[in-house]
Amino acid sequence: MKYISELKEGDHISDIYLCKSRNSAVTRNGKPYDNVILLDKTGSIDAKVWEPNSAGIDDYDPLDYIEVNGDVTTFNGALQVNLKRIRKCREGEYDPADYMPVTPYNVDDMWSELLGLIESVGEPHLKQLLEHFFLDEAFAKNFKQSSAAKSIHHSFSGGLLQHTLGVARICDFLASKYDRLNRDLLITAAICHDIGKIRELSLYPQNDYTDAGQFLGHIVIGVEMIGEAVRGIDGFPVALEQELKHCILAHHGEYEFGSPKKPAIIEAVALNYADNTDAKLEAFTELLEGSNETGWMGFSRIFDSNIRRTE
Repeated sequence: MKYISELKEGDHISDIYLCKSRNSAVTRNGKPYDNVILLDKTGSIDAKVWEPNSAGIDDYDPLDYIEVNGDVTTFNGALQVNLKRIRKCREGEYDPADYMPVTPYNVDDMWSELLGLIESVGEPHLKQLLEHFFLDEAFAKNFKQSSAAKSIHHSFSGGLLQHTLGVARICDFLASKYDRLNRDLLITAAICHDIGKIRELSLYPQNDYTDAGQFLGHIVIGVEMIGEAVRGIDGFPVALEQELKHCILAHHGEYEFGSPKKPAIIEAVALNYADNTDAKLEAFTELLEGSNETGWMGFSRIFDSNIRRTE
C-alpha cells in the first residue's frame, strides 16, 4: 500500500485506509458532500466525497476500513484527496497494524527512562505523587498508548509518553544550568504537565476529544487529578501543591494559547519554554517527514511562515 506520508500532489490512490471520521456538509451552492479523514500508521489526510450518493460510493461508517479510489490535490497549502469510489472492506483484507500511527521510539525504553527521572526526585511528597500515578498499572497502560494531541504534534499512539519525556529531559537540563530552579518541582511538573490528556482524548483509532476534553480541557483536568491525588498524601505542603498546580495551569504560557494563568514562578517559566520547544520542534519534524518537497516547502499555518528544508 502507499502510506499517507508518501502521498504527493498529483498522485492517484487505490488503497485501503481507516476512515477516522465522516461528516456531511453542504457547499455554498447547497450541494451535499462528505468530509472524510483517512488514517494509517504514518498519519492522516483530509478527503472529500463530492458525489456522496453516486453509485461508486458504498455505505460506510467512521472506524470502518475502506478501499478508496481518488486523486491527491492541494488546498490551502495542505494535501487533500478527492474520492471517486469507496468500498467497505471485510475483515482479513487489511492488517490493523498498518493503520495505527505510533511513536518511532521504543515505548519500554522511554518508560524506563521516565521512571528513572521519577526515582531521582528527592522531595518525598512529590515523589509519592508521581508514584501514585506512574506506578499504577491501569494509568501506566493508558499513558503509554495515549497521543499528546489530536493533531499538530505527537498525535500518535505513544506520543504522550514521547512528549512528556522530551519535556522532562529539557527541564532536567535547565535545572542543571540554573541553580535557582527547584529541580524536584520542575521535574514533577514536567512529568505531570499533560496527564490530563489521558482523559481529554480517546485512544486510537478514535483519538478524539471526550466530553471531559470538550468541557474542561487537559489543563483543568490535570489540575483536578493532582488535587485528587494530593488529598490522599498525608502532610503534602499547601504551598508546594499550589506551585505545582500553577506550573500546570501556566504551561501554555499565554492566555491566547489556552493557558488559564501566565507563569508567575521560575519553574513555570522553564516548563513553558520546555513544553513549547519540544512541541514546536516535533511539529516541524513531522512537517519535514510528511513531505517530499526540497528547499522551500510553502506556508505553514503552525509557524506562520514559509518553511524550508535544510540540506
